[in-house]
Order: sequence, then C-alpha cells, then structure tokens
Amino acid sequence: MPGALPDGEPVPDDGALPVDALSALSGRGFGVYVHVPFCASRCGYCDFNTYTAAELGGGMSRETYADTVLAELALAGRVLAERPPPVAAVFFGGGTPTLLPPDDLGRILEAIDRTWGLAPGAEVTTEANPESVTPASLRSLVGHGFNRISLGMQSASAGVLRVLERQHTAGRAPVAAAEARDAGFAHVNLDLIYGTPGESADDFAASLASVVDAGVDHVSAYSLIVEDGTRMAARMRRGELAYPSDDMAADRYLAAEAALGAAGFDWYEVSNWATSEAARCRHNLLYWTGANWWGLGPGAHSHVGGVRWWNVKHPASYAARLAAGRSPGQGRELLTAEDQLTEDVMLRLRLAEGLPLAALPPAAHEAAARALADGLLAADAYAAGRAALTLRGRLLADGVVRDLLS
Repeated sequence: MPGALPDGEPVPDDGALPVDALSALSGRGFGVYVHVPFCASRCGYCDFNTYTAAELGGGMSRETYADTVLAELALAGRVLAERPPPVAAVFFGGGTPTLLPPDDLGRILEAIDRTWGLAPGAEVTTEANPESVTPASLRSLVGHGFNRISLGMQSASAGVLRVLERQHTAGRAPVAAAEARDAGFAHVNLDLIYGTPGESADDFAASLASVVDAGVDHVSAYSLIVEDGTRMAARMRRGELAYPSDDMAADRYLAAEAALGAAGFDWYEVSNWATSEAARCRHNLLYWTGANWWGLGPGAHSHVGGVRWWNVKHPASYAARLAAGRSPGQGRELLTAEDQLTEDVMLRLRLAEGLPLAALPPAAHEAAARALADGLLAADAYAAGRAALTLRGRLLADGVVRDLLS
C-alpha cells in the first residue's frame, strides 16, 4: 500500500504561496505533473499512491476524475496569477493514466494550455502499461497533443513478470512501442526493472535486446527496490523470495550500459539513456535541475520558488477538499538555502554533465578530490571545473553524494 506523506506545515485553504516564492517563478523552467491514481491491479512491488477499484471505495471514480483535476487546476491558476513561463513539459503519471479515456486526458491538457500556455514544442508525456493502450487510443492521444509515451515493460521474461505480478505478456511492450511510433509519438520510452528475485543474467540480456530491437529512443532501467508494506516485502520476510543482491544489481547495471551504449544510447542520468539530446525526458530534467512545477492530483508534489507541498493522498479526500473550495494540499515546507544546495548536489551529480565544483560547499572540495583519486569522478570534467561521475562513480553515486555533503 502507499507509504505515508511527511507532516510539514499547513497549506492555506486558498493554496496561497509566499510572495518570495511567486517572484522566483520567472527564473527557471516550469512544468506540470498530473497524477492519475488508478490501476487495474496492484503489482507486488508497488507502494505508489495508486488504487484498484477494490481499494478505492467511494468518493471518487474514473468517470469524474478529470473534472476534479480541472478544479485543482482552476485553483492553481488563481495562486499563480502572475503567470509562470509557458509550460515546458507536462507529464501524466500514475497509476495508469491510460485507464482514463484519451478525451479526458486531452481535456486536462487543453485546460493546462488555457491556464498557463504550452511552450512551443512542449513535451507532453503519458505513462502507460502495455496492455492499457490500443492503436486507436494511441492515435487519439497523439491527436490531443501527446508526443511522448513511457511504457512500463519491466522485463522480457514471463517468469520475471510473474514475480513482479505484472499483467501484460512478455512480448506486449515492444508491440505497444511499435504501435505508439506508428500512431505518431515522436518519442517512446521503455522502462526496465532489474534485480527481481529469480532473474538471471540471460533474462536481463534478453530484456535489453528486446528494448533495442523495439526501436525506441529512450530507456529507463531501475534496480528493484523492495518497499515495506508491499506484497513482495512480505514474501521476502516469509522466505518465499530472495532479497536483492547489491553485487548482482551492479552487474546488471554494467550490462545495461554495455548493451545500450553499443546500440547508440548515451546515459544522461544514472538510470536513463537516450539516443539523442532531443530524446531526453525534459520533464524529469526539470526535476533534476531544480525547476518549478505544479503537481495535480492526490498525493502529487509541487515546487515553486523554494516551497514544496504535497496533496492529500486518498482520491476521495482530494475530491472532497476541492468540492469544498479548499486546496487539496496536506502540508508544505519552505526549503532553506542549505536544503536547496543539498538537493542540487544530490540530483545534479546524477546527470552526465554533473555540476560545477564551485557549486559545492567549501567543505566538500576535499571529498571531491578524494572521489577523483578513487576514480569516481571524471578527470577531464574535474580539470574543467565540474564534478561528473565515471562509470564506477555511477555504481556508487549515493556514496559519492553522502561524502560530498557530510
């Protein structure tokens, strides 16, 4: 089940933001995230804020969801009355956004455009499960202005998919990717998960070969994380499944880098590879570079000018607050300069370009020199005044960040 949100300070009923936060709107890019909290079934490893029909209960339905999101968007338009820059990227995530009719997703996108304006060539992404789209629905999404899709493939192995409790067949994701390209999507991503109990090196090699053969221009590959409260965690506690191995995860990562690199993909973030700069996920780059965004939907997080807030998690509570004319925000925090520096280092160091050494706190420069000596930071980038991870550094990225910030 979904994990708990932090407490934070109360969000005003009208959602108002401090003047200083609003004045920072024009300084960085602006994006919109739309959370769709519905899934046909819950995967065994999932603790996302998503709900099956049985888990949802009353107070919210798929049929009324788009109108509820539009109510939050109207509130957001009032809060950001001083218009932000045009929206550079919109990302519909979940959950499974494509369980909603394409016309509903299109209505939300059109309302975002009316409220703030989409930048010319704005990236518009939807996540999708492979079994949740058809050639007709994909064409409809493109007609509404979607130009990027991210499909949750996870593995090409039927056995691995069973352990993950995925519903699609092993061959469905590459077919869905081809259907998306044929429908007119400019960019198609396939997501992989590695380190699932029982996954062999050959299983993962087959998954990598499958995404390369699918002809997509973006691949995300993430190590399995076992979250407390999930069915997978319970199975591991009972001894039914083995816990993931760090050494095996490192081997899988190296295999991904080798196979994707040989196929013309370049890494641009530790877990993401693209065939060109244009294929990189611009929405995620907004997150990783400290930009501003408004998150619509239950449990969605937002960030404007150093203020971060998060909505109530349950769809029924979210709908009830908006029906009462109140912000759905549950809590918020005002990031200090130290908080923002910490996040900047944590996120930017994961990017291929890294971050300027001058952006590090003075105490971190000795740690950066040690990381360079240990082969964790690239010598050429360091000489040019940047901290950028080597391949070995990518495997130990969390430790490098800890050392730089300790």
